[in-house]
Amino acid sequence: MNIIISNSSGQPIYEQIASQIKSMIITGELREGEALPSMRLLAKELRISVITTKRAYDELEREGFIVSFTGKGSFVAGKNIELIKEQHLKEIENHMQEILKLSKECGLKLDEMIEMMTLLYEGE
Repeated sequence: MNIIISNSSGQPIYEQIASQIKSMIITGELREGEALPSMRLLAKELRISVITTKRAYDELEREGFIVSFTGKGSFVAGKNIELIKEQHLKEIENHMQEILKLSKECGLKLDEMIEMMTLLYEGE
């Protein structure tokens, strides 16, 4: 599993892990029923605490992305990926509406907004 941790990010490590695993599930890189690495193995690979990986897995399970079985491990849940994508799209729309409101307040034109978004997107 290719997870990249940034110590300079303001985001907690467990959130970085959970976010990247969610993305892998939504894009289909991780499929329903596929086993995730054990918490200990992932912690060892990332050189972080097992407590941190446990917190990430707990969050993923609470949100319905994975299911865990004692003694067997954690697996990608059979949740409807289209529903998850739709929820994300709705959240993006809400953020974009706020961006539009702020941009109009400061006189930012559409082409300037597109240029800003392009620079931010390519910088990721």
